[in-house]
Amino acid sequence: MSSILRAEQATLVAMRCRTAERSPAAAPGVETLAATIGRQIGAEPRLIGSPAPPLSQGFQEDLAGSRGCLLEAGGQVEDALNAGTLPLVIAGDPSIALTTLPTVARMHPDARVLWLDGHAAFHTPSTTSSGYLGGMALAGACGLWDTGFDGHIAGERVVLCGVRELQEGERENLNQAHVTVIGSSLETLVFMQNALDGAAVYVHLDVDVLDPATMPVSHAVKVAGGFDDGKLLDLLEALGESCDVIGVEVTGFEAADGQEEQTGLGAEVIAGVLDPLLP
Repeated sequence: MSSILRAEQATLVAMRCRTAERSPAAAPGVETLAATIGRQIGAEPRLIGSPAPPLSQGFQEDLAGSRGCLLEAGGQVEDALNAGTLPLVIAGDPSIALTTLPTVARMHPDARVLWLDGHAAFHTPSTTSSGYLGGMALAGACGLWDTGFDGHIAGERVVLCGVRELQEGERENLNQAHVTVIGSSLETLVFMQNALDGAAVYVHLDVDVLDPATMPVSHAVKVAGGFDDGKLLDLLEALGESCDVIGVEVTGFEAADGQEEQTGLGAEVIAGVLDPLLP
């Protein structure tokens, strides 16, 4: 282990304001997951913004409409790091990375990012076919396109892990940015540890890194072959033992329509796999 001490407390943030969510289940999912994790660590979630109706529109419109929410996400991470606590940010959409990752890079230049996701989120305006901002989030955070926000994180400091679907254009973008890409296989844990090399690590967890049989989601195309919760727990336990985790963000957890019990069970799964990283 390095000399950095893990934070003894977490700043738990529930980003209820809309960035690029296209599902009405996103905001309720944020609130449920934040409440579940809050009970686990004995902390009250800090509620940011108010839920807004989902929209299906281009990234330019979402960038303009959610600028305040995105700036707030980066600000919450900065405030938590300045306070010596673990930023633990729950959001509906991965677009928050447009400000959270550059904030981490500025405050911890030697840190690496572990991006756990079934998809790459590495489109640019020239490669996206859907115009979905969330599908461009990591590429934007790495500076491959002009997001309108300051700073970026170098692609060579990013480890994309658990990805099972790369769309046309994303592979070339990833190569250009020198991002380390690790799929979902028996060797994933060893590859992850080698890539992170004991560094301080900020974790982005999109819940669709889990197999649809373990964690069904409706905001993205379901891709089989993901981790089950046991495999993901093993990965995060190994991460906690070999690296100093300086922050965590979780995106993509959605409430099951009219099924509170199922939603609660899903939130317990996510809280459980995160346990090795939490204060």
